Amino acid sequence: MTDMLEQSLDLVAQGERIEGLAGEIAALKGALLVQQRPALDGVKGGAVDPARAHFVDRYLRQGLEAGVELKSLSGASGAAGGYAVPREIDQLIGTTLKAISPIRAIANVVRTGTAGYRKLVTAGGIVSGWASETGARAETGTPSFNEIVPPSGELFANPAASQAMLDDAQFDVEGWLAGEIAREFAVAEGAAFVNGNGTNKPKGFLTYTTTNEADGVRAFGSLQYVAAGAAGGFSASNPQDRLIDLVQSLRAPYRQGASFVMNSATLSAIRKMKTADGAFLWQPSMAAGMPATLLGYPVVEAEDMPDIAANSLSIAFGNFQMGYVIAERSDTSILRDPFSNKPFVHFYAVKRIGGGVANSEAIKLMRFSAT
Repeated sequence: MTDMLEQSLDLVAQGERIEGLAGEIAALKGALLVQQRPALDGVKGGAVDPARAHFVDRYLRQGLEAGVELKSLSGASGAAGGYAVPREIDQLIGTTLKAISPIRAIANVVRTGTAGYRKLVTAGGIVSGWASETGARAETGTPSFNEIVPPSGELFANPAASQAMLDDAQFDVEGWLAGEIAREFAVAEGAAFVNGNGTNKPKGFLTYTTTNEADGVRAFGSLQYVAAGAAGGFSASNPQDRLIDLVQSLRAPYRQGASFVMNSATLSAIRKMKTADGAFLWQPSMAAGMPATLLGYPVVEAEDMPDIAANSLSIAFGNFQMGYVIAERSDTSILRDPFSNKPFVHFYAVKRIGGGVANSEAIKLMRFSAT
């Protein structure tokens, strides 16, 4: 009997020790969870995309390539490889670009799956006619087709971070990378959409041939300008009349959705203009998120537009959604380079972007000249 009692006590003691060990294990697990790296912004409180986790934690931080989607970077050779940025980060870059780059916000942005983009535009030709019920139908004019091929190039950014920063659990590598790429891309593409020469980059709308000839008369692809009335400035009397001429030079179908584009220095001069009864032409926004207006049309500030000078094209007015097209590849690709500049790790981001005028009737310019 004594032996049985001692065995029972031993079993009870063992059970208590097992319960104690289980409690210690649970406490250790809790401590480990607290010490783990915090979730990235944008995924806190929700399910983590495995592809995104692999890209940020494994590829960006550690350079591990397993589980990361491989993309070809070269249209001529498949040997050069890169890694596709996860959709959430790429959308963040795209949103930031749209907020920073003013022309992107109002132009027609087309996502393409190949390096080139082409668009056919009709010009001229009478495609209809009138006839009696039994009258003969003469042949009508046939419109001519013009192919629009926006010049393109590869826009790249190459920010760097030290490996120590990447190893730091508090360093938001995803937010930093998206922000750096967005800023560098926005500056470069904003300048190209306005003044790009079309060589390995988009062709800016200010670099096209300009003439004072009206629609239907000037050559296809050339833009019409309206003279400001004086060289290097507005005319001394009724300068607002030339702005009205600029608006009315754009045909009515295009004026729906049109906007002014100019830099802040030009806008400063226009904001001082008043009508005969003392009212300002420029009207501030009356609601949050709504742009200011000039003659009833939104004003977009693009600092890449030139200042007012002799023969400068400092003001554009048009429907850029119809007049200017931006063609870009749908994915941003990144190469991680920890070798070229030790101890820094470079992130070479690349995206193919093209741009050009698609409809030369939808954009008008003001030239600061007498005629």
